[in-house]
Amino acid sequence: MSGESATTAMHKGQVDLLDFIDWTSVECLNQSTTHSLPNAIKQGYREDEGLHLESDADEQLLLYIPFTQVIKLYSIAFKGPEDEGPKTVKLFSNKEHMGFSNVNDYPPSDTVVLSPENLKGKPVLLKYVKFQNVRSLTIFIEDNQTGSEITKVQKIQLIGST
Repeated sequence: MSGESATTAMHKGQVDLLDFIDWTSVECLNQSTTHSLPNAIKQGYREDEGLHLESDADEQLLLYIPFTQVIKLYSIAFKGPEDEGPKTVKLFSNKEHMGFSNVNDYPPSDTVVLSPENLKGKPVLLKYVKFQNVRSLTIFIEDNQTGSEITKVQKIQLIGST
């Protein structure tokens, strides 16, 4: 199972939701200017081992990903280094205009704690009922595997349906 790719782990009817992202409105707070969000999420970039998303001032990252149509999110997959890869990830469905100052004011739709196995791209199943009519997804990466100052994400894959 550990060698299973995200593609083979998709259920029937599930797809990579990359084509449904509204790229004009995507945001990422606390990203490094040289290692930004497209490196981890855009097709072609996220497959390049040399490219990654990296936090700037501390280990936290706050991503806002709107969609061009309503989607159903089934699972999420991450790739990252064992030491600086994300650990605690909070997901918020349809919460706009969140910042670091108010991210803890709202209960997350789901929280996942990523294991080293998950950081190899193994999809994490989400509370599917919480992600049925998703117009946007906010991803709060709270910390990383070792508590270091920098978090690195090589790939984020959103899996679901329209």
